[in-house]
Amino acid sequence: MSDQQTHMILRFATIFFLIVIGFVCVIAQIIKVQNSEEEIKKWQPIEQSQVKTDIVIQPNRGNILDAHRNMLASSVPQYYVYMDTRVEALHLDHDSLFNLYVDSIAQGLSRILKDTTPQYYHERMTRAFHATTNKHRDIKVTPRRVNYIEKKQIEQLPLVRCGYYKSGFHYDNQHLRSKPYGSLGSRTIGNIYQESGQGYAGLEKSMESYLHGKEGLSRRQKVAGHMDDIPIIEAEDGCNIITTLDAELMDICESSLRKQLAVTQADWGCCILMETHTGEIKAISNLDRIEDGRYVEKENHAVRRVEPGSTFKTISLLAILDDGKMDIDDSIRVTAKPWVYYTVKHTDSHPKDTVYTLRSALAVSSNIAFAKMVTTAYEGEAEKYVKKLRKMGICDSLGIEIPGVEAPRIDIPDDRVTISKMAYGYSVEVSPLQLVTIYNAIANNGRMVKPMIIKSIERNGEVVEKYKTQTLHSYICSETALRQVRLALHDVVWDNKLGTAAVRKWAGKITDYKAQSELVHIAGKTGTAQLFLNGQYTSGKHRITFVGYFPEEKPEYTCICMINHPHNYKAYDAGWDCGRVVREIAEKTMAYAGVYVIKDGQKVWTKTR
Repeated sequence: MSDQQTHMILRFATIFFLIVIGFVCVIAQIIKVQNSEEEIKKWQPIEQSQVKTDIVIQPNRGNILDAHRNMLASSVPQYYVYMDTRVEALHLDHDSLFNLYVDSIAQGLSRILKDTTPQYYHERMTRAFHATTNKHRDIKVTPRRVNYIEKKQIEQLPLVRCGYYKSGFHYDNQHLRSKPYGSLGSRTIGNIYQESGQGYAGLEKSMESYLHGKEGLSRRQKVAGHMDDIPIIEAEDGCNIITTLDAELMDICESSLRKQLAVTQADWGCCILMETHTGEIKAISNLDRIEDGRYVEKENHAVRRVEPGSTFKTISLLAILDDGKMDIDDSIRVTAKPWVYYTVKHTDSHPKDTVYTLRSALAVSSNIAFAKMVTTAYEGEAEKYVKKLRKMGICDSLGIEIPGVEAPRIDIPDDRVTISKMAYGYSVEVSPLQLVTIYNAIANNGRMVKPMIIKSIERNGEVVEKYKTQTLHSYICSETALRQVRLALHDVVWDNKLGTAAVRKWAGKITDYKAQSELVHIAGKTGTAQLFLNGQYTSGKHRITFVGYFPEEKPEYTCICMINHPHNYKAYDAGWDCGRVVREIAEKTMAYAGVYVIKDGQKVWTKTR
C-alpha cells in the first residue's frame, strides 16, 4: 500500500470517528434535555411559543322570531374573565412585568366594570400571583359575566393587550339567550345549556340543527413575533327561525290566563290560540304556581295528555251522528238519581228528571245522557266506537316542532263498561293541543289541518325552508253531522237556560256572562274532569276547560283554556273560570286584528269579514 493510500484511509477514519463522537454527543444531549428539569423549564416556553394549535370556532346561534319578526330569542355574548398567573413571562426578571403593570390593570378593571375598587383587584391578582399551589393561581378576575363591549375594553388595558402568553388573561365564552319579551311563551321558545350552547327545551331543542350552525376551525401560531389565529375553515352561523307566534297575541293570552289563575289559585293553567284556516299557532301560554304564589312558565302543559272531561262529548256526538246511529233531535231521558250501567254509576249535576235531545244534552253537558247515547249506539261494539274516533283523526300524530308532544291514548276497552265513561271524557287522554286541533276542524268546515308553529327558516335573509299548511283530513265527518254539532256548540254559549258557558244567575236573574260577548260571537264547549290521583278519582279536585272558536259566523281563531285544580273556592265552573278567559282573548284578538274598535262604548266595524 502506498503512502498516499495510507494517508487517505487515516483521514477517512478520523472523519468517521469524529462523526460517531458527534452523534453520541447529540444522543447524550437529547437524553439530558428529556430528563433534566432545568432544561425542560428552559425549553418548554419556547416550544409553546412555536406550537400550532387548532381551535374550534363556534358559530353565532340563530335567532327565533315571531310572525312579525319581533325577536323572541337571540344570542347575547357574555364572558367570564380569568387571569393565569402561572404564565412564565410574568415571572421573568424577578417578577418585573407583573409588578410594573398590576396597578394599571387594577385601575382599568375598576373603571370598566364599575363594581368595586382598584384595591380589590390589586389584592386579588397579587394574592393569586404569590399563591403556593397551582389551584389558586388561575383565578376568575370578577365573579360576574362581562359583556362584549367590556371585554373589548379589558383587552386594551396595558399588558393585557399583549395576549395570554404575556398577561395570562383569557376568557370563557358563555352561551346566553336574551328573551326581549321575558317569560312570554318561554316553555315553547325553550332554553339552552350555558356550557355547551345547545338547546334543551322547546324550539331551541327541536330546531337545534338549524339554530346551531356549523363550526369552523382556526390555527393559532406565531406570526411576526406574536400569536395569531389563522382561519382554516370559516364558521357558518345558525339560521333564523321565523315562527307563527305573535308577541302581542301571546301577551293577550298570558295576561288573561294569569289574571284568572290569580283568582282561582289553581295549580296550573294553559291557553292555546290557533288560526282556523292555516292551523298557525299564534299563542301558547303555560303558567305554574310556585311556592311563593307567583305564576311562571315551568312546564309545557299544552302538549301533555290528560283526561279531557266533557269537552270530549262533542267528539262522541260527532261519531254518533256521522255513523247515523241517532239524530240530533232524538230524545234521551235523564233522572235525578244515578244511572247504573252494569257496575258503574253515572251522575249529573242537574238534579231533576227530564228529557233532553242530543242537542240540548250537549248544551247542558249531561253525563248520563251521553253515557246512554254511546252505550245505545255502540252496545257490545266498543271497537267500532274507538275505530270511528280514530278515523275522524282524533288519534293522529300532530308532528308539530315542539318537544314532548304526547300522543292521545284512546284504547279499545276490554270490558263492557269503560265505553260508558269514555263517552264523556274519562278513560281517554288527549292533550290541550290535540283538543284545540279537533275543535279547529269543526270550525274549519270539517277540514283538520296540522298545527303550525314554524313559518320559515332563513339564513342571511334568504329562505332555506318554507312551511305550508298541511291538511291531515279533508273531512272529519259528514256535512250534516258537522252542521248539527255546530248548532249544539252554539247553544252551549248562547242558550241562557241550558248552556254551561252562557250566563250566571241568582234568584232566576242574570248576574253575569260567561263566554257570551257582545263584541264577538263564540261557540264552544265546557269540560270538567275529576283528577285521578294515587290510583283513584279525588273528590273536590278538578281540571276545568273551555274550548271554542270565533267569530262563530265565520271562524278565524280557535282557543282553549285549561285550568288545573282551582283552590280558592269550592264551586268549579268551567264556563265561568275558563269561558271568560277565552271571551277576553277573543275580544282583544279581534280588536287587535282591526275587525272593530270601541268608540263611545259601541262596537264600530272597520273591516268586512
